[in-house]
Amino acid sequence: MSWGTELWDQFDNLEKHTQWGIDVLEKYIKFVKERTEIELSYAKQLRNLSKKYQPKKNSKEEEEYRYTSTRAFLATLNEMNDYAGQHEVISENMTSLIIGELTRYVQELKQERKSHFHDGRKAQQHIETCWKQLEASKRRFERDCKEADRAQQYFEKMDADINVTKADVEKARQQAQLRHQMAEDSKAEYSSTLQKFNSEQHDHYYTHIPNIFQKIQEMEERRIVRIGESMKTFADVDRQVIPIIGKCLDEITKAAESVDHKNDSQMVIEAFKSGFEPPGDVDFEDFTQPMKRTVSESSLSNSRGDGKYEPKFGGKSKGKLWPFIKKNKGAGPEDFSNLPPEQRRKKLQQKVDELNKDIQKEMDQRDALTKMKDVYIKNPQMGDAASVDHRLSELEQNIEKLRLEVQKFEGWLADVEGRLPARTEQARRQSGLYEAQNTSAVNSCAQDRESPDGSYTEEQSQETEMKVPATDFDDEFDDEEPLPTIGTCKALYTFEGQNEGTISVAEGEMLYVIEEDKGDGWTRIRRNEDEEGYVPTSYVEVYLDKNAKDVYKSLQKISE
Repeated sequence: MSWGTELWDQFDNLEKHTQWGIDVLEKYIKFVKERTEIELSYAKQLRNLSKKYQPKKNSKEEEEYRYTSTRAFLATLNEMNDYAGQHEVISENMTSLIIGELTRYVQELKQERKSHFHDGRKAQQHIETCWKQLEASKRRFERDCKEADRAQQYFEKMDADINVTKADVEKARQQAQLRHQMAEDSKAEYSSTLQKFNSEQHDHYYTHIPNIFQKIQEMEERRIVRIGESMKTFADVDRQVIPIIGKCLDEITKAAESVDHKNDSQMVIEAFKSGFEPPGDVDFEDFTQPMKRTVSESSLSNSRGDGKYEPKFGGKSKGKLWPFIKKNKGAGPEDFSNLPPEQRRKKLQQKVDELNKDIQKEMDQRDALTKMKDVYIKNPQMGDAASVDHRLSELEQNIEKLRLEVQKFEGWLADVEGRLPARTEQARRQSGLYEAQNTSAVNSCAQDRESPDGSYTEEQSQETEMKVPATDFDDEFDDEEPLPTIGTCKALYTFEGQNEGTISVAEGEMLYVIEEDKGDGWTRIRRNEDEEGYVPTSYVEVYLDKNAKDVYKSLQKISE
């Protein structure tokens, strides 16, 4: 496993990745500094620090926590929430053993990284210069061949003209010989330059770049080991002062020891590998074929002809020789066929995952509407069951469209994976687990809720409810603390709450409102400390307390 052979065409990505590694190290230094300041303010501020450095959900920063070193950092943040008390000596020890050491190491790391990438750019500039020299030599060879052909044609024309003097014919012959010799010299120079370029290109891709990238890999692995050692020191400092949180520190140590630089290096390969092979040698293009023959002394009187030169263009040398010359910009095709094989597979997998999530959202909405329809069927006074049929039909159509899209992208994905080299066993296991989870989530709601005669089947509904994740409607009953009162209400009609989660009320009864109607036609009320539930909003007249409502909304925002 070597970046020099696996990532030979990923110079820019390696530059970004190593810079990101330094940023992570500086972020960790900043984190330790802030923790030493917060140690004096006890556990509450320490928990705030942990929350501050948690990765943002659904962002690029969250993806960065795939690496073992950053996962160890995340484990450290999580364990800090369990600290009950801290001491000033922790701040002093962390400042000397971690912050001071890592700050000096970061400066050395920056200088080393700068030197390696300077060598890489120098090697790129050298191979580009060699390519330009090759192109110039080839154009010169082509030009001299054309001029030699024209001189040959002119000589043959002069030789055939009886009105031209012998001196003019001799001059034309000498000019043709001179041009022919120039073409031969250009050919020899082009051949020599081509051999030199192919040799330089081979050394570039198989010697210089691998050596430079190997040094970068070793530098990056040392960084990963260093941050792991620092995390272990982070735990040891705490262990000396706070024995009662030894269990938490053991978990941090375990996370630090799980840092695997080889595994992280392999993940970089998986993330950036294009799947292309290095370019082969450039073919020799011979421009001497249009020349009818070699000019000689005996050709003066009997050489005739009307040879025509048809230049040939194209060839493999016109193609892409290395990936850092040009990059395509703009939106690509739907199947990502403009991307390298490995990157295309990842894009297709990401698209399939997004579509599966969209399918799950649509199915959750369908299930919620189906529950509402069932309630309306059992209690017609609450609403018209037919009013949700149109929306259910739309959801079914959306689900079907999304499934077709999934099938299309899965077909492209299967085609790409069939052409790619076999992935590692770990990657296959992770991919298989993810696909199994998605398949289970999609299939869990795939059964039709209606029987052949159009009636609703309760057993199917129950089975679906067991498989589908709980909706917001169900989650309301899992709160550990009672919701505050935000107003009162008066029952306009009698309601018999026979379904789970509902509550019976009598006409004219006064009750407390603890949750407004969220758009689903239900209001949550409370009779006393032990009796609360949902009633149809149309069955009650609500009197909200503005101040209590504002407090309730503030609490909701905090909980979110």
